[in-house]
Amino acid sequence: MTVAVSSSPRTAAGRVVWFTGLSGAGKSTLAAALHAELSVRGVPVELLDGDAVRENLSKGLGFSREDRDTNVRRIAFVAGLLARHGVTVLVSAISPYADTRREVLGELPRPLEVFVDAPLDVVTARDVKGLYLRAIAGDLPHFTGVSDPYEAPPQPDLHLRTDRISVSEGVRELLRALGEE
Repeated sequence: MTVAVSSSPRTAAGRVVWFTGLSGAGKSTLAAALHAELSVRGVPVELLDGDAVRENLSKGLGFSREDRDTNVRRIAFVAGLLARHGVTVLVSAISPYADTRREVLGELPRPLEVFVDAPLDVVTARDVKGLYLRAIAGDLPHFTGVSDPYEAPPQPDLHLRTDRISVSEGVRELLRALGEE
């Protein structure tokens, strides 16, 4: 008697799309819209939003450079685990320091670095909590882009100026960059 042994299907290669930029630039908005589009297309996809991760995985961390880097490394660790199991992982995190981003992106499978960019006056106008105005007034220390640095990626894989494009245009550019057109 011959028993047929079927091999389990190979897991498709996952990847990590890392959205970086100032608070209010549109990272979460674009990541959520891309998540919805990829889900409809049947792509295994997960969204790791910086705020949600900070609340659930990095609770207790402050906003020193060391704590911010720890938070980014934790996000990257989870993203890498998911991607190695065939998931497209969308990370939406300010991740302000270029060297830390380079480090974590270098360890992730098929990373795509997306710089979500909008000028300070635009992100300030979008800020419903008034955090930028408080930081500019000096009432909020360690605020990225005002009283703490944000080091923009010099050569991101994709640079999206959200003050110049719509969310749907941004999603089209992201799909093109992912080869999902």
